Amino acid sequence: MRSDRILLAHGSGGTMMKELIEELFVAEFGDEVLLRMDDAAALDFPGSRLAFSTDTYTVSPLFFPGGDIGRLAICGTVNDVATSGATPLYLSVGFVLEEGMPVDDLKRILVSMRDAAAEAGVRIVTGDTKVVERGHGDGCYINTAGVGVLPEGLDLSGSHCRPGDVVLLSGTLGDHGIAVMSTREGLSFSTDILTDAAPLNALVAAVLAAVPDVRCFRDPTRGGLASTLNELADASGVSITVDETAVPVNAQVYGACEMLGYDVLQVANEGKMVAVVPPGQAEAALDAMRGAPYGAEAAIIGTVAESPAGKVYVRTSFGATRIMDMLVGEQLPRIC
Repeated sequence: MRSDRILLAHGSGGTMMKELIEELFVAEFGDEVLLRMDDAAALDFPGSRLAFSTDTYTVSPLFFPGGDIGRLAICGTVNDVATSGATPLYLSVGFVLEEGMPVDDLKRILVSMRDAAAEAGVRIVTGDTKVVERGHGDGCYINTAGVGVLPEGLDLSGSHCRPGDVVLLSGTLGDHGIAVMSTREGLSFSTDILTDAAPLNALVAAVLAAVPDVRCFRDPTRGGLASTLNELADASGVSITVDETAVPVNAQVYGACEMLGYDVLQVANEGKMVAVVPPGQAEAALDAMRGAPYGAEAAIIGTVAESPAGKVYVRTSFGATRIMDMLVGEQLPRIC
């Protein structure tokens, strides 16, 4: 690289852009399809049913305890594809870089993305890069898209929840949102709160192998568990009740939420999965989660009922019941 900073010329389509792509992106990702440098990647798929998802990541700051925007982007898209029951295979990555961004920071992000993709067993096969003027990009934005193969006959949907079903959560809530907020606001705790950003495709596959009748998976990102369960209740025309004492939450995260006035049920997560399964298969699903990577703290947290349709409740530790509302507005801006 002739410069240790990102310049507008790096997005111009000329030699400096070619240098940026070849010396950083291709050097780090290095997939054989990517090396062809085509505008579109021609891919051979082992099946006829595909799952496709895309997302854009604008987290601030770019680096936070336990992760960064790069790991977040890869894991988030892998998890979105995995919620359909598909096996994620290929990713595209698009970058909007701000003039003046340190090249070393970009390199660090690319290495993180490369390592997360390797962990998830997916390939980065195509991408795009743009550079915007200083003050218009907040360092780096990343767009990702993912493609996966769906098994024949598998049909998972948030509209499939039925009365009597059981709700599971793969681990502790709120870690990501509080990790980002602690960095942004300069908060310190007696122990580190780390982002939970992680690829959960292996966990989803383990549950599907153990439970033939999974209704759906959802990753509770923006809006947290509260928004996710409200979406499922509304889509299925059912009610869901969560046992507050059964929901796993790290003590440090709970304390931070108390201090900041946040409802931990509404705080963002980037490495957790919700599953809804028939009642007779709940224990098998729980065992599968706990035996998979990132699922050691999985728990059964709630049940599905017929009515009132579209409502979600929390049964508190005092035995009372309250409504679990969706997040209104922006509680934690720029967390993904």
